[in-house]
Amino acid sequence: MGIATIPISKAGRMPLSNLVDIVSSFSGRICLITGDAGYNFFKDNHGVKLYGVGNRPKPNTFARIVNYIPTQLKMAYRVMRAAATTDSWIFFTGASASPLPILIAKLLGKKVVSAYAASDTKVLGAQGKFLLRPMELLGIASLILSNRIVIYSESLIQEWGLEKYRHKIAIAHEHFLDFDKFKLRNQLSERKNLVGYIGRLSKEKGILNFMKAIPEILKEGNDVKFLVGGEGQLRGEIDEYLREENLDGEVELPGWIPHDQLPEYLNKLKLLVLPSYTEGLPNIMLEAMACGTPVLATPVGSVPDVIKDGETGFIMKDGSPEYIANNIIKALDHPDLEQIARNAHALVRREFTYQKAVKRYRQILGNSWK
Repeated sequence: MGIATIPISKAGRMPLSNLVDIVSSFSGRICLITGDAGYNFFKDNHGVKLYGVGNRPKPNTFARIVNYIPTQLKMAYRVMRAAATTDSWIFFTGASASPLPILIAKLLGKKVVSAYAASDTKVLGAQGKFLLRPMELLGIASLILSNRIVIYSESLIQEWGLEKYRHKIAIAHEHFLDFDKFKLRNQLSERKNLVGYIGRLSKEKGILNFMKAIPEILKEGNDVKFLVGGEGQLRGEIDEYLREENLDGEVELPGWIPHDQLPEYLNKLKLLVLPSYTEGLPNIMLEAMACGTPVLATPVGSVPDVIKDGETGFIMKDGSPEYIANNIIKALDHPDLEQIARNAHALVRREFTYQKAVKRYRQILGNSWK
């Protein structure tokens, strides 16, 4: 089997690694097309045949979209190079909206699965509407060409406008956790009031609204500190905001947190906040729950399938700074906070195992070729 992605950032490495592990359990050698952090991550992995699609970081949305065309050509060429050793392809993490390499795979007689980790058009829409329509058309072409479309939740069919393709859609995810690493180390009652965000520092993640909520929380006199982990194009804007609001002493900014260090950080947090405008199924949410850390999130993507408000976490209907501030205060003061954390911990240990992920993907890929 082949797996293809566009060049990815560090944040995309773990979902891709999970998918490779899943497919490797029932396939022969994997052909992998990826770039940037994805290529660097797999370059010493002899279990995959690796094809690179290098890329240079682009300063703005326009430049990234323009660069999409040569990236598509590179991916299509590598699909052709791998033709003799692949029977089918999974296009994943941005590559699911890549009609040119998908078309080449189809012309070569390969079966194609488009596995959507997020809605590319919604991500672009959150960053700005410039050239949004051309990207929508690319996504539609990919959907039409694909034999099978894999998404995380039934609710995403309507949210992402996929009703026309319902006959092709299957529900599955590549998420599974290493519970030897992601586990409860510090009881919630022993933790300080540290509220965190960990993820990409970009507009669609709602990080600026989270930053603007911080002064409102501090006005209440709560003994709360904040942590913002990650990197992205908004880092400079965040630094400037903290200086302007004299919040440098209230917010820790560790930058990019290596995956093996995440359990340490998550076991310090009293609450993880995900104020995203759009999501698929955020891995950091599951990892926090496995570490006994409650999560407050907006009801986007597959989040409501996992977080039931007041039972396994907290849902805020609005991601505005005022709503974020009010919901953080309510969550920290919730009388059943520790029980909610225990419920969440039990849920992820039961549902997000390697065995369950392999079983579902095996079923889907088997049915895709009929």
